Amino acid sequence: MNPSKSFQISRRSFLHRCSATAAATGLPLWFVERELAQAAEPVKPPGPNARPAIALIGCGGQGSNDAGNAQNFADVVAVCDVDQQHVARAAARFTKDGKVPATFSDFRKLLERDDIQGIVNGTPDHWHSLINIAAARAKKDIYSEKPLTLTIDEGKHVVKAVRDNKVVLQTGTQQRSNERFRLACDLVRNDRIGKLKEVTVWLPAGRREGPFASKPVPAELDWDFWQGQAPKVDYMTERCHTWFRYWYEYSGGTMTDWGAHHMDIGYWAIGLPAPTRISSKALSVPIPGGYTTIADYEVKFTYPNGVVFNVRSTRDDDPFGGVVNPAGQRNGIHFEGADGWIWVNRDQIKASERELLTKPLPETAARLYVSNDHMGNFVECMHSRKDPICDVEVGHRSASVCHLGAISLRSGQELEWDPAKEEFIGEHAKQANGYAKREMRKPYDYGFVS
Repeated sequence: MNPSKSFQISRRSFLHRCSATAAATGLPLWFVERELAQAAEPVKPPGPNARPAIALIGCGGQGSNDAGNAQNFADVVAVCDVDQQHVARAAARFTKDGKVPATFSDFRKLLERDDIQGIVNGTPDHWHSLINIAAARAKKDIYSEKPLTLTIDEGKHVVKAVRDNKVVLQTGTQQRSNERFRLACDLVRNDRIGKLKEVTVWLPAGRREGPFASKPVPAELDWDFWQGQAPKVDYMTERCHTWFRYWYEYSGGTMTDWGAHHMDIGYWAIGLPAPTRISSKALSVPIPGGYTTIADYEVKFTYPNGVVFNVRSTRDDDPFGGVVNPAGQRNGIHFEGADGWIWVNRDQIKASERELLTKPLPETAARLYVSNDHMGNFVECMHSRKDPICDVEVGHRSASVCHLGAISLRSGQELEWDPAKEEFIGEHAKQANGYAKREMRKPYDYGFVS
């Protein structure tokens, strides 16, 4: 066959694939062509350890899902949890070719194994930092669920441990590896909607329930170990596992749960480390004896370049209150610029004018880090030793924005933040800085992993 004709057929096939992908995803054709062309570029084959051995610490639903994704690129050789039912389920799920993963109840024992190259940390938020620090010191690469930390101060310790020990850490804010969110941030960063003026994020409202009654600790659960650094309390079903997200002792409510995803995209698009002013309004109060996080809220961040970043909880299907709702979705991100707006969430991307999306960016446009598979990017970086798309500094700074919002809600004050020093300054600094760092219950403090 004539080589030029073969090229024409190949090109025709490529364009057909691009058109089909664009139609299926709603993404503009120029963006799909660029993405698929890059995906077609030859990839340097990995070294002899093509499938690294990894371990899962925290075997609940999200952790097991993460490890399931990791199994596409790596072998799960060990699992660990303080709930033995979780351990048993995970061991069964990740048994492969008759090889049953080793089981542990203390992650420190697991980290002693020399044959493990990396871990997936799927524990509740209040355990993320200590486990990540211990894994870094054990020279294990880390895929850590979001938010990266329970407090802002913990982030400084995690960053130091990861960098001192030269390990790879990927934060599980996987929306950065999604084409829609990357396209939105690419366009905003390149002033497609003009000078960025305002970002508004809608998050699902939290839970407002209680009071709850104490119950006997399940036989399979080490409740003291599960509580870790948090104050010791009686066991309640509503405190443990899935429900930990709604207690400040263990997490930060939807502000740090869903916020770790959508607020991270806002932070990515703005491109600055942190805001300098934070104000907020709690729209409901927790029920005594029930969940402690604030369920309904509004938070306003102001950045040094004048961009306003709003975060609002919603219980409605119409986050725009019936005024302007490009997508009709419960949660997502709205970018408002001098020349138009872009709305994006996990289902779709829309703009005030279709041309804002369909007009290609010039070849000289600044481009963000490209990853199309979050776990794949992590394992690829285990081989290359490059930083992944959500490295430790990104995870820390992104989580810090969420924590700043939660601290403003808890203090009830307008706050001033110094991004360079990473501390509150001004009139209400003392109270606010008290929330940025918490006392850890012994023995589950930094000495526990030294």
